[in-house]
Amino acid sequence: MKVAGALLAAGIGSRYSGPSHKLLAQLDGEAVVQRAARSMVNSGLTDLLVVTGSAPLNAVLAGWPELILLENPNYEQGIATSLGIAVTWAHNGGFDALVVGLGDQPGVLSTAWRLVAASKAPIAVATYDGRVGNPVRLSSSIWPLLPDSGDEGARVLLRTRPELVERVACEGSPDDIDTVEDLGRWS
Repeated sequence: MKVAGALLAAGIGSRYSGPSHKLLAQLDGEAVVQRAARSMVNSGLTDLLVVTGSAPLNAVLAGWPELILLENPNYEQGIATSLGIAVTWAHNGGFDALVVGLGDQPGVLSTAWRLVAASKAPIAVATYDGRVGNPVRLSSSIWPLLPDSGDEGARVLLRTRPELVERVACEGSPDDIDTVEDLGRWS
């Protein structure tokens, strides 16, 4: 099984009213997206993608030369477009599965990436105290079922095709940073 990791970090972050983009907001001395990327990098996955878009992330992610950064020119059309870029990259790379996480979730641990990646189910989703979160492992067999536009990615399949889904218990937190108040809760 050839499995890759992808961090979706292209969105506008329209609910965040801080002085910078939410992914660049500082959390204990580093950008939010750096925390999320570190977890993916430390997961043991060797082929790693970050889908960028509305925020300039190259400088804050430069410390990880193993990360491939691809820009989503259509990021304003929703997360499905970023997922589509990741899936196309994985397909072109000959991967059998893709583990996908979000750049605004600093509490997702590398162990969650590793546990979800190890699943053999068509779809594996991390759960935190029973609550569904990220990352999500998507087998190549279900890539054609994913939406190609809008603000839902794999979540639509979690809801409509539960027979394909394995829930993987993980430690950490799936909470994301959407507002300045969310960032305050992390600090």
